[in-house]
Amino acid sequence: MSMTVWALRRNVRRKSYSMLVRFTSGSASSGRDTIKPNEQCIEKVLVANRGEIACRIMRTAKRLGIQTVAVYSDADRDSLHVKSADEAVRIGPPPARLSYLSGAAIMEAAARTGAQAIHPGYGFSSESSDFAQLCEDSGLTFIGPPASAIRDMGDKSASKRIMGAAGVPLVPGYHGHEQDIDHMKSEAGKIGYPIIIKPTHGGGGKGMRIVQSEKDFADSFLGAQREAAASFGVNTILLEKYITRPRHIEVQVFGDKHGNVLHLYERDCSVQRRHQKIIEEAPAPNISEKFRASLGQAAVSAARAVGYYNAGTVEFIVDTESDQFYFMEMNTRLQVEHPVTEMIVGQDLVEWQIRVANGEPLPISQAEVPLLGHAFEARIYAENVPKGFLPATGVLNHYRPVAVSSSVRVETGVEQGDTVSMHYDPMIAKLVVSGGNRGEALVKLKDCLSNFQVAGVPTNINFLQKLASHKEFAVGNVETHFIEHHKTDLFADESNPAAADLAYKAAKHSAALVAACVSAIEHSAWNESNHGKLPSIWHSHPPFRVHHEAKQTIELEWDNECEGTGSNLVSLGVVYQSDGSYLIQEGDDSPSLEVRVTRAGNCGFRVEAAGLSMNVTIAAYLKDGYKHIHIWHGSEHHQFKQKVGIEFSGDEEGVQHRTSSETSSHPPGTVVAPMAGLVVKVLVENEAKVDQGQPVLVMEAMKMEHVVKAPSSGSIHDLKVKAGQQVSDGSALFRIQG
Repeated sequence: MSMTVWALRRNVRRKSYSMLVRFTSGSASSGRDTIKPNEQCIEKVLVANRGEIACRIMRTAKRLGIQTVAVYSDADRDSLHVKSADEAVRIGPPPARLSYLSGAAIMEAAARTGAQAIHPGYGFSSESSDFAQLCEDSGLTFIGPPASAIRDMGDKSASKRIMGAAGVPLVPGYHGHEQDIDHMKSEAGKIGYPIIIKPTHGGGGKGMRIVQSEKDFADSFLGAQREAAASFGVNTILLEKYITRPRHIEVQVFGDKHGNVLHLYERDCSVQRRHQKIIEEAPAPNISEKFRASLGQAAVSAARAVGYYNAGTVEFIVDTESDQFYFMEMNTRLQVEHPVTEMIVGQDLVEWQIRVANGEPLPISQAEVPLLGHAFEARIYAENVPKGFLPATGVLNHYRPVAVSSSVRVETGVEQGDTVSMHYDPMIAKLVVSGGNRGEALVKLKDCLSNFQVAGVPTNINFLQKLASHKEFAVGNVETHFIEHHKTDLFADESNPAAADLAYKAAKHSAALVAACVSAIEHSAWNESNHGKLPSIWHSHPPFRVHHEAKQTIELEWDNECEGTGSNLVSLGVVYQSDGSYLIQEGDDSPSLEVRVTRAGNCGFRVEAAGLSMNVTIAAYLKDGYKHIHIWHGSEHHQFKQKVGIEFSGDEEGVQHRTSSETSSHPPGTVVAPMAGLVVKVLVENEAKVDQGQPVLVMEAMKMEHVVKAPSSGSIHDLKVKAGQQVSDGSALFRIQG
């Protein structure tokens, strides 16, 4: 970001702070109502949430001198948000309905700790009017909008009626109370396919289904009801016309208790998978100032229509073919992607929330809201991209986010060694970057993604890199089907020989660096165990022999991203040279690569190969009978496996020797769990005849349903799982016999 823009941002922050001081002291300013200082300001806040948003709220609260209270389930006892709080209270077992969704447990925690206010974060009870009312009835300040606004906007059907009356454009659809499946099917026919099914409560894409024809309606409708009930406790549904090439643009609004409402510009959240956002940016690209003003005015009108105060987001769907926008829903809470707005307006929205909850007016007027450069947010998830972005669980054996700065933020709720649980959302972190313009911000985003290191669970980082590097994304040509329309470019495809060959060559180069670093670690371990003395050739590993080269073979299996294609074996010979360098060779006839390695701290190396010197990071861990090895260098990240051998971790303790057993194989025709989760419904019985593609059972993990279907026609055997049973990723579910 340019110095001019940062200077402007700094001045705006100073001005905002001085205005807040004046408002708190009761001075009049620029048409604002003069108010008296609050008799009781918030001094201790309980954060009724977990993970990164809890940590984010606590950071601002502590800066303001406000004490913080965390709540946690048994699964989160040692989590980062618990460690970040001044106090923490256990509220129940891992299932959210028994802990984070338990209003009684949260009220008891507030009473025990003397908290005066509750910040709900996002998700869980943040959009529950009952919870907001419970806070008020308990004498606690709810840091959010009034319960009435949450109730009006939380029911998507009611919100459509209110917005229609306020003159906000609406998408054609059915938002009525009648939920009988035959009636809903009739309404869908009137709207015209394709349609989209949405739960009337909640958000995050949970329960949403796109239905292309009448024959698919019943299954989609019932599945949406089940998922809505599991996620939000309410299974009512609405129907809308499905716009085929839409953009998802939302406007950040903010109101105070004095009747002031403004907007803080818009965010484009069009790039999504499974109807959930993964890259957001502010402001929206490729829209005119007139269009931006119309969006902002409509959003403010929507907020005023329900007497809104505190933070909220009005979401619009934009038809790219007609350039018309329609009201979609209002999120009556702080959004996941609020940091991109903070970056372009130079304000702390959590601080605004707390001050508004204290009764203070908004610190600036609409005319004073700046627009400073451009910002992106990328959501980093534990998920298996080749399996359709299914959520993943496991231990973060290696976790090294990028360094933060004035233009880079990492919002996270985990540390190295933490476990990504099946009970909650699989988001690991939010990477937020800003620049003086969209181009500058995009360069920074791509650089930070290439340096964000996670090992232990599959992530979407590589996929985010491909998104950010796509030529259409670079020019801002985004819409909600972006991933689907560009899947050939974004997903690994072995049917493309040139791409597959290029990827394999890159993997072999990475494997050579791994082999050299393994050797360096082995020598380092010998050195440390012998009090810093350099090993002689007689004690090298492998040992020196007269008339023979000191050589060993390292075999690695490259894990590529193509589902079902298996791994690629890379066998490398390592020759140890007297000057400390290594010759790496694949096969006897291949040219050798000379590599020099210098240890550079924990997991880090400085490697020189083929005249190029680079920083290399290696992390390794044992899992499922394999040693998994990750290597990062430049923009490359590759993962390898070894069946047996020396385990190395790149730590300062050197090398540990450990042998792992082979993983057990399943009988032919066995269908395994695509993710760790809960079996919620079994649709067939043992020995039942099924057709290819027929649903057999339904699984749920992290509030998302996944239907497991028969991969081929035949009869079901060895179906031992039952509804309510927890299963691990890769465990046998049933077997198909043709």
